[in-house]
Amino acid sequence: MKMTVIGCGYLGATHAACMAELGHEVLGVDVDAAKIDSLAAGTVPFFEPNLDDVLKRNIAAGRLRFTTDLAEAASFARVHFLGVGTPQQPTSGAADLTALRTAVRELIGHLRGRHLIVGKSTVPVGTCAELADEIAALSRSATIELAWNPEFLREGFAVDDTLRPDRIVVGTDPRHPDSDAADRIAQVYRAILEDGTPYLTMDWATAELVKVSANAFLATKISFINAISEICEVAGGDVTALADAIGHDARIGRRFLNAGLGFGGGCLPKDIRAFAARAQELGVGDALAFLREVDEVNMRRRAALVGLVEKACDGSVLGRNVAVLGAAFKPESDDVRDSPALAVAAQLSLRGARVSVFDPKAMGNAARVFPTLRYAESARDAARGADAVIVATEWAEFVHMSPAELSTVVSRRLIVDARRCLDGDAWRAAGWEYRALGSSAVATPTATAELVDAPQTSDFLV
Repeated sequence: MKMTVIGCGYLGATHAACMAELGHEVLGVDVDAAKIDSLAAGTVPFFEPNLDDVLKRNIAAGRLRFTTDLAEAASFARVHFLGVGTPQQPTSGAADLTALRTAVRELIGHLRGRHLIVGKSTVPVGTCAELADEIAALSRSATIELAWNPEFLREGFAVDDTLRPDRIVVGTDPRHPDSDAADRIAQVYRAILEDGTPYLTMDWATAELVKVSANAFLATKISFINAISEICEVAGGDVTALADAIGHDARIGRRFLNAGLGFGGGCLPKDIRAFAARAQELGVGDALAFLREVDEVNMRRRAALVGLVEKACDGSVLGRNVAVLGAAFKPESDDVRDSPALAVAAQLSLRGARVSVFDPKAMGNAARVFPTLRYAESARDAARGADAVIVATEWAEFVHMSPAELSTVVSRRLIVDARRCLDGDAWRAAGWEYRALGSSAVATPTATAELVDAPQTSDFLV
């Protein structure tokens, strides 16, 4: 099939490349000429494992092209996917649909004949009905149907999640039960569906609610264990052992019960805020009032980590050297949007610490957000002269890092495990103080901690 993907950011570029991988002819469209030039040259302007290979392979095969011209897109295909961003409004928690609405208006001005527009962006419930009315009012020379096919991508696994999803959800116009939109979209995903992937069809509103409901549930589960972590910190419990115990309950499960610094990124924070804001607009704000506490629990983890570091530094970080390992909101990503790691680094800097940050992929993005922090060339470089080392993003190279790699360069052997991802016993055995969120005990090393002679140096995202 021929299709276009309107909006070539993280979602759109991934979808375009993966649809070409399925054998379709795909034209990606974006207003950002620099982004289009980069993609057309086979370079993904953000970090996502394996996406570069998929992009280059399909450009070389002639199945994938990019343009800034919507008129070209309108004449190229009859199926158009929308991957335009829906960020949080700057003055409220609601989603900003300006770019999405603009893209739809400009596209339909070029359409002639019969077309299907398929939304993938995360939108508030009711958006499809509003867009459909606008499309009907503006269409002059085209018959246009609207469907919604929400994405469920995990950063770091986006290619696999697109080509091997756990389900495909499609919402269609409930006023036209005889529409063939769901069948046409099924043809797009035929190769995936033949592998047994569930294909779930429903009305617009339900499809719109699926994505935000899934993210709200996930955020709630993460904040739940972090709330329990707060209790453990004052009551003497071990939140990891607790999570292991309750995770054996099949009704609960162990996944996403990892206490730590909390969630960030471009989806969960904005989606739960937009969901709560939309519920308020619909007059049922009390139904999602708990999401405000979910959000607050998550934000408190950042303050808790800053407090833990201050306590470990005798009550103040003023004038202390602090290494922050991690800037992206999660490993296998260069995304620093609403990153807990980067927020902590910035807060420590504001409190007078000399903060040095290292992240394997997110350094450039982090430096654009917080240019006043020092950005190191390696974990060892960041830790040089440090009074405290914080593991704030659980990159594999940090998780499996040997204490010996840092022992000879730090000023004080103090490791703060913000993600509870390290082997605390191994660090203590190597003579380090080990501290972590979710534990009341101040972990002391099995050997006497030493002050190490090292050069004093001063001095990350979602």
